[in-house]
Amino acid sequence: MWTTVQTPEESSRPLNPRPAVPRPGRHRKPMTAPKTPKAKTCNWKKVLLTILTVVVLLAILVTAGYFIKVLIDSKYFFCKRSVKFIPIDQACDGKDDCAGGEDEITCVSSFTVNTTFPVRLTSSRHVLQVHSPVSGWRSVCSDDWTTQHTETACKQLGYTNQPQSTNVRVDALVSFLKTGPFTAVRPGATGTPIHQATIDRSVCRSGSVISLSCSDCGHGGSQERIVGGSDALIEDWPWQVSLQQGGQHTCGGSLVSPRWVVTAAHCFTDSKKELSRWRVVSGRTHMSTLGGSHVDRIIVNGDYDPAKNDYDIAMMRLSSPITVGEGHKPVCLPPKAFGLAAGDMMTVTGWGYLEEDGKVSPSLQKAQIPLIDRSVCSSPRVYGSSVTQNMICAGFLEGKVDACQGDSGGPLVHLSSSQWRLIGVVSWGVGCARESRPGVYCYVEEMLNWIRTVVEKNP
Repeated sequence: MWTTVQTPEESSRPLNPRPAVPRPGRHRKPMTAPKTPKAKTCNWKKVLLTILTVVVLLAILVTAGYFIKVLIDSKYFFCKRSVKFIPIDQACDGKDDCAGGEDEITCVSSFTVNTTFPVRLTSSRHVLQVHSPVSGWRSVCSDDWTTQHTETACKQLGYTNQPQSTNVRVDALVSFLKTGPFTAVRPGATGTPIHQATIDRSVCRSGSVISLSCSDCGHGGSQERIVGGSDALIEDWPWQVSLQQGGQHTCGGSLVSPRWVVTAAHCFTDSKKELSRWRVVSGRTHMSTLGGSHVDRIIVNGDYDPAKNDYDIAMMRLSSPITVGEGHKPVCLPPKAFGLAAGDMMTVTGWGYLEEDGKVSPSLQKAQIPLIDRSVCSSPRVYGSSVTQNMICAGFLEGKVDACQGDSGGPLVHLSSSQWRLIGVVSWGVGCARESRPGVYCYVEEMLNWIRTVVEKNP
């Protein structure tokens, strides 16, 4: 043990002090000051700043990568098998530019219906009818009808959710249905398709026919770019979707089931035929290019005539069904012979131009417009012979309110019995909101046979 002898202060400091020599087996303690709380806080700030910097850099790289991919996808098609890029215009052009014709596989197809879909609903009472080549259309009597028959018939008609049937007295039907012909299901034939499970009847024993409600479709919210319209909420028009190609809004569309969208055929011309470039964005009030559903089928009506805009309808099948919710709900298809009259109010929605030669609206728009009598719309002072039986017109002859570019393929709907029904598909017009140039729509009622056949053949 070292001992220290106390000496006067002035003699305790050597003139030439030598460095102390540590004794063997002993070590000096590090000459570092103990960390204060302030120093520890600074270190944590440095670590946090480093982490935030890395996160920001990664976000920038991911965002840049996304936009680079979008840019490349808008110009080129990637051949996976042959590992090469080809100009997008060469995809779906009828020539095999990739190994194994990869660039011609995932393309828009066309379908022409040459048969009659055997089940339909007719009139505003939604009377069930079945078809046979011999007897034609016959209304189905409520005789021996069961819940199973309701489910079978609704399944044939497409989208079904909580299907219900009611009986309607024959004497309460519109005049062209009162006298038949009629048919009824055979007892016990519950698992057979409805049109194959019936037998002709001269009258209904029960005195009533079947009316069907197959789903909870068409329930939106309130009751106008649409040019001259007003802001809308997607919760009020939950069937409205944005069809986007290469991240750009191109057309509108309408959900008619969790997996099918009805739109216009003219949306898929030229270089817009490759499926992987399309996304269907639903449930958004404000235009967004993020997310969206992939598409595995685009089917254009085989009778579509681009020169005349006739049969301007197409269907898109989503790769997986959307989840039905507040901002995602199908619209109802109308029955045959729905009985609309000139002046009946319609609503058209979309993100299209707010004015002719303008810009796409960032927010969903709506407009209420009246149905125009066909004789007026096809008169020489309006569109003349350009209007076919597959078209309807809606709007104001004085202009002011109209659908416009970017609204193409979107819905024209009508409210009846608390359900919105898809009456038309935005198709064409001369300019936007011009005098004596109202909007022309593909008439969905005339396309029901084609729509239901497409869904049936592409389950």
